[in-house]
Amino acid sequence: MSTDILMPALSPTMEEGILAKWFIKVGDTVRSGDVIAEIETDKATMEVEAVDEGVVEAILVPEGTEEVKVNTPIARLSGGETKPVVVPMVQATAAHVVPVPPAVVVPARIEKATDRGERIFASPLARRIAEQRGLDLSSIRGTGPHGRVIKSDVETALPGAPKVTEQPRSAPVAGHALPMAPRQAQSLAQMGIADGSYDLIPLDGMRKTVARRLTESVRDVPHFPLTIDLNIDVLLAARVKINGMLEGQGIKVSVNDLVIKAAAVALKQVPEANASYSPEGIAMHHHADIAMAVAVEGGLITPIIRSAELKGLAQIATEAKDLAARARSKKLKPEEFQGGTFSISNLGMFGIKAFASIINEPQGAILSVGAGEKRAIVVGDQLAIATMMTVTLTCDHRVVDGAAGARWLQAFKVLIEDPITMIV
Repeated sequence: MSTDILMPALSPTMEEGILAKWFIKVGDTVRSGDVIAEIETDKATMEVEAVDEGVVEAILVPEGTEEVKVNTPIARLSGGETKPVVVPMVQATAAHVVPVPPAVVVPARIEKATDRGERIFASPLARRIAEQRGLDLSSIRGTGPHGRVIKSDVETALPGAPKVTEQPRSAPVAGHALPMAPRQAQSLAQMGIADGSYDLIPLDGMRKTVARRLTESVRDVPHFPLTIDLNIDVLLAARVKINGMLEGQGIKVSVNDLVIKAAAVALKQVPEANASYSPEGIAMHHHADIAMAVAVEGGLITPIIRSAELKGLAQIATEAKDLAARARSKKLKPEEFQGGTFSISNLGMFGIKAFASIINEPQGAILSVGAGEKRAIVVGDQLAIATMMTVTLTCDHRVVDGAAGARWLQAFKVLIEDPITMIV
């Protein structure tokens, strides 16, 4: 009897990934616990251990294959009758991932019945794209295994292909408008950009996920921004003293590290800003888990400083440097970038004066940090020069209303302009 090795789910939301590398080949003996493959998700690259034992009979998915659906057979052990095995959910350890009890598995193929009772085999992604474009899957010829409709089949379908039959609508009730039809994606050619006038860079998993999550956030979360200016002259002087004290330890505290610490302390002082919206109620978080935005090749990731309110500046600086480096090399574990209670996005190093960020759900707020720059200010009735920094707090109005957001900014301002208050 043969056993299929299936594409694992490396996070609760993973639907597909890239099979980056095999550590086994046909004829190798595999034991439970052996590292057999390297899988890339939209956020990280992880090693996967074998659950079953046997001799590698076949490699079903070659290295470098993209968009491999969770639960798809990727290799086969031993010989004889094939026995499919449900892939357990996996969680990360420091070096690789290990199996935990089975969770809900995303099917590699979805069957959908037509009005005539026929079965249509289609991948989840193909079905979503077809629904977005208003295409009837029964009119599309599938080129996947056993005639399955896959992503490329839907994307190459003619724009004029028949739409899915809609049920008759009842007359609208007085005072109630019919729901708007979803916006249909258009090709660049349909929007007036000629084919051949540009180079197309395919979307990778990270870019697709960033696009989806930010679109959902802008569409579903009622955002509003609050902006203030901060005098950071005392903060900059304090940073020089702190780094002088840490000289010889290989640790250098940045302005962003000080911002992280101040944000965490402010969240404990104004706990209503350290919250998340859920259908069941408002989650009031016990700790300030600060997610910091890190630009990586192909997108953005937000590694998290856990319980930042309890950590000193040296520890925050060390963790932030390590997390940012591993984020850029896609070596973060899922628990290091999933979750968080508050986000910080700092574009000051690029000279950006002020901006407002999109909320990173399920967090209730995100702080956008601009560049510190010399500006003319009024002190009493006199003009003076100070180093000023503009910050914008974008709030989810379902959780953090204007008054709560303003109180948090007041607390944050005191901590930034008088850094000694962070440790009092």
